[in-house]
Amino acid sequence: MTVLVVNTGSSSLKASVIDDHDETLVEKELSLGDDASVQGSDASGEVAALVGTLGRVYEATAVGHRVVHGGPRFVDPVLLDEDVLAQLGALRPLAPLHQSVALGAIAAARSALPDLPHVAVFDTAFHATLPEATRRYPVPWEWERDHGVRRYGFHGIAVSWAAERAAELLHRPATELGLVVAHLGSGCSVTAVAAGRSIDTTMGMTPLEGLMMGTRAGSIDPGVLLHLLRSEALSLDELADALDHRSGLLAIEGTTAKMQQLEARAEGGNDRALLAIEMFTSRAAGWIAAMATALPRFDALVFSGGIGLGSALVRSRICARLGALAVPSLASRRAADDTQGDAVLARTDRVAVLRVKAREDIVVARATRQIRSESGRARRSAPQ
Repeated sequence: MTVLVVNTGSSSLKASVIDDHDETLVEKELSLGDDASVQGSDASGEVAALVGTLGRVYEATAVGHRVVHGGPRFVDPVLLDEDVLAQLGALRPLAPLHQSVALGAIAAARSALPDLPHVAVFDTAFHATLPEATRRYPVPWEWERDHGVRRYGFHGIAVSWAAERAAELLHRPATELGLVVAHLGSGCSVTAVAAGRSIDTTMGMTPLEGLMMGTRAGSIDPGVLLHLLRSEALSLDELADALDHRSGLLAIEGTTAKMQQLEARAEGGNDRALLAIEMFTSRAAGWIAAMATALPRFDALVFSGGIGLGSALVRSRICARLGALAVPSLASRRAADDTQGDAVLARTDRVAVLRVKAREDIVVARATRQIRSESGRARRSAPQ
């Protein structure tokens, strides 16, 4: 049962074909631009052409889509139809950088491969296990009832894979482990995983909460936002644009949000690049420590995401701040023979530090195969 996986980010799309042994047959990436909106743009035709070609050449039997926000209803993968798509469209304001792009890609993929089942797999679903004390904000009770104000969490597909791989690398059952998964990339989050379940996470109702990120501010004093609006220094749209596109690493260094470039400039003496890295690592370490307090036991810190996987400097600086939690120190430079693959990087008698490549495509493919199998059984058992 070969699955074509469509993974849309805020400005790019990855399409991969996964066979029933979880092997990647092909992977292609398509840039959608900085303010991507697939549907109704030139990118729609490119997405349809790419997806259609891969689906036909590799004889895909289903298409799985990563969707960032499932809201309160979608806590499991779901077969896509017009009703589901309408409900997902209503969630656009909660993840404006991602939801519109994903829905546009889904529309293009369905037009290219109309005879295949299309399945949505949600980043928020893994965090459906958040306890009420974590899920709720300390705001008026009716805000959740009337306006849906609550914490959902994100990066759940990547975190679930990281937790599974950590158990394999540590040769221990996932049900026995307390993990802190630091997913560090253009978007960043940290999740406390106990016995394979999410019990706390840094992103909230939207992907803006929590860590400092590439172009997102993360958590800041809400009074700052009120001040800017009350003083009319910024309009609502200008404020939203600044928080999503012009904050984080980009705001501090001034020209780039790419960690590799920041490290090179910092090494060359660029003070703003040095400051950006210091702010990023100190905030990440603080959130990791906070997530560790949610666990009944802290067995491992797992780095994932582009920065988590690729930056030895960032990992080293974060771990250096966590010695009080028995987190071992790491080298600040990658060894010459380091392949960047999944690995246990260091361990004490209490805590291990791991690196795991995010494989959202495998998780989406597995979920898609399951939904397709269930829908097939339902059709066969239906009365004729």
